[in-house]
Amino acid sequence: MKILLANPRGFCAGVNMAIECLEQAIRYFGTPIYVYHEIVHNRHVVERFRGQGVTFVNDIDEVPEGSILLYSAHGVSPEVRAKARRRNLKTIDATCPLVTKVHLEAVRFAREGYHILLIGHEGHDEVIGTMGEVPDRITLVESAEDVDRLPFDRDDRLAYLTQTTLSVQEAEQIIRRLRERFPQIVGPPKEDICYATTNRQEAVSQLAPQADAVIVLGSQNSSNSRRLMEIARSMGKPAYLVDSVEELRDPQTGAFPFRPDDTILVTAGASAPEDVVQDCVRTLLDCYGGEKEEVTVRDEQVHFQLPYELRVIASAQ
Repeated sequence: MKILLANPRGFCAGVNMAIECLEQAIRYFGTPIYVYHEIVHNRHVVERFRGQGVTFVNDIDEVPEGSILLYSAHGVSPEVRAKARRRNLKTIDATCPLVTKVHLEAVRFAREGYHILLIGHEGHDEVIGTMGEVPDRITLVESAEDVDRLPFDRDDRLAYLTQTTLSVQEAEQIIRRLRERFPQIVGPPKEDICYATTNRQEAVSQLAPQADAVIVLGSQNSSNSRRLMEIARSMGKPAYLVDSVEELRDPQTGAFPFRPDDTILVTAGASAPEDVVQDCVRTLLDCYGGEKEEVTVRDEQVHFQLPYELRVIASAQ
């Protein structure tokens, strides 16, 4: 067997920052510590922090008054922040700066009199937070077909934004249809889809043609991980999204769905830990023998600072 190990893969700068935030908070304050929604969309990461005494909540009312609360990497709405203040919670904002950028763009466009068309997936934490910034001035668009149903015309003042973890190709199709129907529409000065999402999708697009099958390490609720699987499948490749390679074993025989001489592309979503990737590679090579080749499609050198409140504490240590 030949394993093609895609690079870049796994943790992005926003995920690294969010996880470091929670680790530092545990170190400084101890537990219990609460996080609004999952810190990142990955089962391994969430379970590890649960084991350290972290509680993940879906409602601010679940957090005892005066407690420490982290906002996840996906961001929250002003309503959630206001509710946390009313409960006198000590908050640490681990929102990815690229998500914060989209929030600020939504506020700016609304202030300038635009109605915003947000390209994204209904129910995703990031979309909920962004729409919460200007709920009366924003409409969700999930597909090119949705564009045709929008109740606006060419005289309306419109702007578009996108969820940061979308399929680049899918977003481009929707934006193209928006521009066809509404030539006056404006967009952000810089693309909203984050560099890490774009780079991981580019790596799969370039490397999947060399593979017989594709394994994406990531959780089912990870939007960017699902996009990687979908890209591989759109290229006619069997593609699997799993938290662990062990999920691919046949429950009766314990066998994997691969042939001994297959070439397998292994990658990971932006919230999947590297140890899960390495475990996958070791397991397949132990089973089939063969070799591993790491292929770098694009270099990443991005780092985000910890939030101000944690930097202040760290400087006082």
